[in-house]
Amino acid sequence: MIGFISTRGRDRVSFREAVLSGIAADGGLYMPERIPVWKKNDLRSFQSLPYHELAHAILFPYMKGHIGEDESLSICRDAFDFPVPLVHLYDNLFTLELFHGPTLAFKDFGARFLARIMGHFARKEGEETLVLVATSGDTGSAVAQGFFRVPGIRVAVCYPSGKVSPLQEKQFATLGGNILALEVNGTFDDCQKLVKEAMAHPGLKEKFRVTTANSINVGRLLPQMVYYLYAWLNMPSPDRGLVISVPSGNFGNLTAGLMAMYTGMPVERFVASTNVNRVFPEYLETGEYQPRPARSTLASAMDVGNPGNVERIMSLFSWNHSRIATWIHGFSLNSDPEILDAIGQLYKKCGYIADLHGAIGWAGLRPWLELNANLQGFFLETAHPGKFFDDVSG
Repeated sequence: MIGFISTRGRDRVSFREAVLSGIAADGGLYMPERIPVWKKNDLRSFQSLPYHELAHAILFPYMKGHIGEDESLSICRDAFDFPVPLVHLYDNLFTLELFHGPTLAFKDFGARFLARIMGHFARKEGEETLVLVATSGDTGSAVAQGFFRVPGIRVAVCYPSGKVSPLQEKQFATLGGNILALEVNGTFDDCQKLVKEAMAHPGLKEKFRVTTANSINVGRLLPQMVYYLYAWLNMPSPDRGLVISVPSGNFGNLTAGLMAMYTGMPVERFVASTNVNRVFPEYLETGEYQPRPARSTLASAMDVGNPGNVERIMSLFSWNHSRIATWIHGFSLNSDPEILDAIGQLYKKCGYIADLHGAIGWAGLRPWLELNANLQGFFLETAHPGKFFDDVSG
């Protein structure tokens, strides 16, 4: 069985413990103690598999010993029951559309998988679980929808007032039942701090089994590896140098992409594409990681001044800055007009309408492919543009 260890220590826990505790006792984040490596030809043999079967093949080794093979396949079939199209835009540039799930955002992948995993343990063990989540929009929607009416589980969604779109707020604040929405006068970082403090509160932990459904929970992170592999397998020239641009806020998505690379997916470079909250790109440039208060932008999912998953990225590369900077390039659009201009430029180029975050991903990828015709690449389109209709339509 694959164990899980904290980014800040070596205490080993099981898959079940890592998912149900959410965060390590030492305050670190859980990561698998090893990532199974597949030979390229073995991965290519998965090319004809339906998405849920590919997910089962990649994820079952992490669950083995706690969830049976048939149950794993059933969980993946139920969680990933929507299309994942890789769309050719022009030349050697593609986008991977991750917004075809029920809440129109990439976070449906992790949230739906995690909900079914936790539901499995709740049924099996009969213990009530309280799931805490901080959100800048899409996480709250995906988690609320994924866990809605799951027996034995209550969810509290903590979100910054005025910092999520009206559609996003309706998706998680109107369900009722086992979903409680908590509006906070502050930023996403404030919400994330509240969740971490609540998870460490002894009184709360006496009453419930407390965990989180943010990307700090490794159970949400693992399934995000799969769509990178799926996209690579569906690229027309899988042997051509590949650049992947990842719109980045809390950096869980980029972490998952790096884990897919460690699994055996060949990648030339990742681009960490951000807005003005460019703490991580600055770290790549200087070697100094200096969190700061987040600045508000139209691309609200990127308004994170201390990204939680950066710790995981550093641990993947043994805290070696030069290795991290070798594989990841930082990019940012530093104003709302620049972001809106990128949406317009992409539409004029090929008629494709990207959301605010996907447009930043495209802007980060474009120069790599324009300067090197031998490369191919895709950016993640993380949310449906309709979720930000007023901004995108302008």
